[in-house]
Amino acid sequence: MSRIGKIPIDIPSGVNVTVDGNKVFVKGKLGELSEELGDLVSLTIEGNKIVLTRKSDDKSGRSQHGLYRSLLNNMVKGVNEGFEKALDIIGVGYRASKKGNDLEILIGYSNPVFIKAVEGISFDLPNQNLIIVKGIDKQKVGEVANMIRNVRKPEPYKGKGIKYRNEVIRRKVGKTTAAGGKSGGKK
Repeated sequence: MSRIGKIPIDIPSGVNVTVDGNKVFVKGKLGELSEELGDLVSLTIEGNKIVLTRKSDDKSGRSQHGLYRSLLNNMVKGVNEGFEKALDIIGVGYRASKKGNDLEILIGYSNPVFIKAVEGISFDLPNQNLIIVKGIDKQKVGEVANMIRNVRKPEPYKGKGIKYRNEVIRRKVGKTTAAGGKSGGKK
């Protein structure tokens, strides 16, 4: 039995889960999400818990069991609490600002970089060097945060660029000069 798949999912108050054939709809205070289940997994709702069982015990059945349990758990958490990723902008003159719903990033290029707002995703800028990407779909939040990070990844010498808040950048040592030795020429 899959260790992840056999754990039941708690349905918090204020979240409605409905099943229509292979489709699962989760509705909460922040929005609504849906997912289509695979053929090898069946879903039952027992009280305020979602229980997934697999129909087949082969490798693909076991993998789908854990996968769909994780996806449904993220859906329930997303419509109830939401997800967010924080990105730090590091560098002199590097900053971000909002233009309507879009994001404008000045990151050392000759022109500013614009990131279009994606449906279901919002940007929060507590200061000009911090971007918080918020949404109910965990995958979309991660994709948009990665798209912003790829505008200028942090470089290993000074650490300038856009990095995740909890990311650790492995720094490299820069060039060193010769230690005051002789030049090696003839006198």
